Amino acid sequence: MAKTLFDKVWDAHVVHSIENGPDVLFIDRHMVHEVTSPVAFLGLKQRGIRVKFPERTFATADHNTPTINQHLPVEDPLSANQLAMLEQNAREHGISYWGLGHQKNGIVHVVGPEYGITLPGATIVCGDSHTSTHGAFGAIAFGIGTSEVEMVLSTQCIMQPKPKSMRINITGSLQKGVTPKDVALYIISQLTTSGATGYFVEYAGPVFSEMSMEGRMTVCNLSIEMGARGGMIAPDQKTFDYVSGREFAPKGQDFDKAMNYWSTLYSDSDASFDKEYTFDGNQIEPMITYGTNPGMGLGISQHIPMAQSLDGGVATYKKSLGYMDFHEGDAMLGKKVDYVFIGSCTNGRIEDFRSFASIVRGRKKADHVTAWLVPGSHLVAQSIKEEGLLEVFEAAGFTLREPGCSACLAMNDDKIPAGKYAVSTSNRNFEGRQGPGARTLLASPLVAAAAAVTGHVTDPRTLL
Repeated sequence: MAKTLFDKVWDAHVVHSIENGPDVLFIDRHMVHEVTSPVAFLGLKQRGIRVKFPERTFATADHNTPTINQHLPVEDPLSANQLAMLEQNAREHGISYWGLGHQKNGIVHVVGPEYGITLPGATIVCGDSHTSTHGAFGAIAFGIGTSEVEMVLSTQCIMQPKPKSMRINITGSLQKGVTPKDVALYIISQLTTSGATGYFVEYAGPVFSEMSMEGRMTVCNLSIEMGARGGMIAPDQKTFDYVSGREFAPKGQDFDKAMNYWSTLYSDSDASFDKEYTFDGNQIEPMITYGTNPGMGLGISQHIPMAQSLDGGVATYKKSLGYMDFHEGDAMLGKKVDYVFIGSCTNGRIEDFRSFASIVRGRKKADHVTAWLVPGSHLVAQSIKEEGLLEVFEAAGFTLREPGCSACLAMNDDKIPAGKYAVSTSNRNFEGRQGPGARTLLASPLVAAAAAVTGHVTDPRTLL
């Protein structure tokens, strides 16, 4: 029977199917961080249970970590306690632990691919919704809750109902200045934040084939923002080249054997999907959000929609604009920007900093703008220095910070002050997401760079 890519990977990991119920799914890789794991480990301790396969579990500190002076003790007592508990739990159970100061430390969804933990055809979970990032490799990857973290730690399995399948095709090619982040924000603006609820999405078509692995990670990262359980892209030669030689990837004959399997991971030509969409890549322009969810986005040259043009939800819509202090019909171009943040598991990779540098090179940061440049890992920071990007940033008036989740979620010291506007390359623009009262405009690294040097929302195509 014809199968989708999702079917092939899912079915290969089913340990047991419960009639009229969920599947018991084996998990190849489990990533943990300091926020969602302490209660799960406590549950194991109370029940006298050990981690089933510690070699399949990887721990890194990222959410609560400061992005300056990481060599000093963490000042916030709650953050310090969570970080200490992660280290203690990892040590007690023999789990690889990459804490502050460790060369492999960084954002969980950045370091996983960097070190070859993320592999095609794998099942990957983490107590973090943006685990969908790893689907860029043809893996089934999704976020889980604390009780599920405990389940995976103790059994290496999880009980999950099989989601429905969706394919999103992007035809044509992208214009100059349009990035994978823009593609993802465009899709969410078309489908809304609930348009893929109950589905696992496969992204297909020439636009995704042309994307780098880092670009694919950005797209899959944002799958959750349209309600999907996860997103994935069929592995190809780019995928295999990226994985080859990485520390935790197969080596030698094992790699060749894995390649034989990975090469079968694609949707059969006659496979059917529960739902399918097709969009024209030529119609996508640089995107920016104007409201308080990732679906409230538009092309940067467009105006904020009028309430009467919407299908219901007018009161909520107006409340969102009120929070942002924006008005129906406003142009986004020219809106003043106070903060710029480049980083997070969405856009904290070296390719993102190269894009940022392509705009700021030879220019200066706007005086009134505070900019936080936060690499997703030490490897990214190292590449920034080796490629000469640090000199570009410093000459333009920017400072590079240390790895961490940073201003994505205001769970550390990097918080946007109330009432201030931040152009952010992260993934969520909810009320208070980047700090109480903060106003977030989601955008690509190019749009963020353009805002950083001009001090307002600017079409990056005019600066390229």
